[in-house]
Amino acid sequence: MFFSGIADESGKPIETQIRAHKELGWKHIEIRNVNATTLAYAEQKEFDSIRAALDKAGIKVSCFASQIANWSRDIFGPFETDADELRRAIPRMKIMGTPFIRVMSYANKNNVGIPEWRKESIRRLRELATMAEQGGVMLLHENCDGWGGKGPQQSLELLAEVNSPALKLVFDTGNPVWHQQDSWDYYSQVKKQVLYVHIKDANRAADGKVTPCYVGEGQGNARRIIKDLVASGYAGGVSIEPHIAAIVHEGKESSADQLYLTYLEYGRRLMKIVEEAKK
Repeated sequence: MFFSGIADESGKPIETQIRAHKELGWKHIEIRNVNATTLAYAEQKEFDSIRAALDKAGIKVSCFASQIANWSRDIFGPFETDADELRRAIPRMKIMGTPFIRVMSYANKNNVGIPEWRKESIRRLRELATMAEQGGVMLLHENCDGWGGKGPQQSLELLAEVNSPALKLVFDTGNPVWHQQDSWDYYSQVKKQVLYVHIKDANRAADGKVTPCYVGEGQGNARRIIKDLVASGYAGGVSIEPHIAAIVHEGKESSADQLYLTYLEYGRRLMKIVEEAKK
């Protein structure tokens, strides 16, 4: 098992993200937003600069946290947007030695019928998986907004229907709290297909309001899942996405100091939980 994190929650500049991971002693990083761009869409000069900074720091990119098929993209929105992002990402993933790119399976913003949502999600993910397979990378579908994140049955059905070695799962421990699911039940059903884990936690009140919290303090069953990962000999990444000082999809962002310090504290608490699980 190795540690990583969606580093824009420590700050947007690559220098800040690297500093946070160096301070935590981590050798991997997951990049979503960096500086004012993403790894897929950065100008070549900026991409080269980001890569050089990471190489100098001895930090590897464990996953591209892309926008492909995510909560901002509707199931009947332009598919070329996602295809273009993947097309741009693949050669840069190869350059950086990054095996995984995180995807979802589309928001249903206009409330089309579930059968139509399901059918189109599968069709699009099948095309994207073909591109990934040909490019020598792997899509990891996250249990978040999207038809394939509606529950463990849909996640497994998506994998079965797409039927590609280039599509597996990233499991997020906290997302089920937002989606009124049971995190342990979800994880237990899909864990054989999970190659990467996002660590997030939250509590859901009786009125449905969800409040993010530090790992192990919420209803995401993070401690139990981490203990199971350790016991099973899981060798993949556990990547923090705190959502405490920053929530990208809600436009929430705190001061630079609060972002940075919260990220460090979250990472340290995760490492402590992993050490406890090993004992």
